[in-house]
Amino acid sequence: MTTALTNSGTAEAIPGTERNRDRKRNPGGLLARARRSYADHWYAWAMVLPVVAVLAVLVGYPLGRGIFLSFTDANEANIGRTIGDFEVPATYRFIGFDNYWNILSGREGSFYPRLSWTVVWTASCVLLHYTIGLGLAMLLNRRVRGRSLYRVLLILPWAVPPFVAAFAWKLMYNTDNGVLNALLAKAGVGAVDWLGDPLVQKVSVVAVNTWLGVPFMMVALLGGLQSIPRELHEAAEMDGASAWQRFRNVTLPGLRPVSGTVVLLGTIWTFNMFPIIYLVIGQAGGTESEILVTYAYRLAFQGVRDYAGSASYGIVILSLLLVFSVFYRRLLGRQEVAR
Repeated sequence: MTTALTNSGTAEAIPGTERNRDRKRNPGGLLARARRSYADHWYAWAMVLPVVAVLAVLVGYPLGRGIFLSFTDANEANIGRTIGDFEVPATYRFIGFDNYWNILSGREGSFYPRLSWTVVWTASCVLLHYTIGLGLAMLLNRRVRGRSLYRVLLILPWAVPPFVAAFAWKLMYNTDNGVLNALLAKAGVGAVDWLGDPLVQKVSVVAVNTWLGVPFMMVALLGGLQSIPRELHEAAEMDGASAWQRFRNVTLPGLRPVSGTVVLLGTIWTFNMFPIIYLVIGQAGGTESEILVTYAYRLAFQGVRDYAGSASYGIVILSLLLVFSVFYRRLLGRQEVAR
């Protein structure tokens, strides 16, 4: 037992020291460790408990319900409901992995074309977000007159709710009365069917999402630029490095931690960007312009209302993003180790 000398010279045991050593020698099972953690940090558990409860209600239950429905043949006809005082029982049945097999095997016929467009949509938007955001961040990182005003103006698109931006851009894309076609007419160019042609539809929604997403990238990368010590740039300049060499060897490596995080977040958000695709193109758009989440919504709330198929699409989307996130973080970790 660990002892300590008191003022009177007598030896006394230090409370808890021997107990802590016993804990390290015999950590016990998971339940025992949880009990000790609760006993030592009960206040932290008490503060986290409301958040856990809210997440369980708002996230855990819908996710669990969706996973359950994905293994059934639930639709509007057999889901069960209450009509007045009369209750219609649910008659859907468990069918195992049939929904997933129909999706992944291509039997359904719509998964892989929409997955390809979703990947192109996500990659295009994130690339434009990052490159334009980085360019604007580097401009705002300089000492220019009115820099604060420019920052506020460039952040405004990020402050606009996505559905408001979607309707505003839809009005500008109007073939007959839109601002864009009016400007083209003054320039002597014919009107463009922005929301009618499938290819132009895709370009249009990429432009809208780029306008919305650039401010976030700009703000995040501007913070990363300001965290890079100026001494590094000055030392590289004194060594004769050109502007491009300083950007490649000083700026980009310094932005790597921030870039990894914002690219991952931007990918997840863009992959699931429902309002832009659905509200800008609307019902007039063909199925070629749908991404996975808008198709999953259409399955659940239009036509036969295939709840099981929609839930299966949701779980597949979640799985794809989880796999991408894990591999992306591992890739960044390997790059950090290589440095």
